[in-house]
Amino acid sequence: MRRVFFSQGCRHNCKGCFNPDTHSFDGGEEKDMDELIKDVLGNPMIKGVTFSGGDPFERPEEFAYMGEVFKKHGLNIWSYTGYTYEFIVSHFNEKPEWRRLINTLDVLVDGQFEEDKKEEGLLFRGSSNQRIIDVKESLKRNQVVIWK
Repeated sequence: MRRVFFSQGCRHNCKGCFNPDTHSFDGGEEKDMDELIKDVLGNPMIKGVTFSGGDPFERPEEFAYMGEVFKKHGLNIWSYTGYTYEFIVSHFNEKPEWRRLINTLDVLVDGQFEEDKKEEGLLFRGSSNQRIIDVKESLKRNQVVIWK
């Protein structure tokens, strides 16, 4: 079983997004992160978490914090983002919190949703331009490695 956390705020505003209510940075409701973490860790059926949105990379400190705690407890962590892996990695110097967040991830589904590339039957992604990336292997090899 997985738990999904939705970030509030997204700059991509992809046409046809499945969750447009999360685009505004002023929407949503504040939650105590430690309480959310406690809820997940208190449920032995949860084996992983997914960060979705909005875009978790718009709130990297918060998601990195959660990711670090979950990783210490052995949970599998996936994240979705409208940014590409290459864009994220190329901005590590200006945005060190992106490095901190990505280092907690097992899998990253990257790229904006493109309505004209939407296909039925795609696993774990909305459009064919999005990639399912093995983050640990990609960081180790310094190139994108597709998750299998």
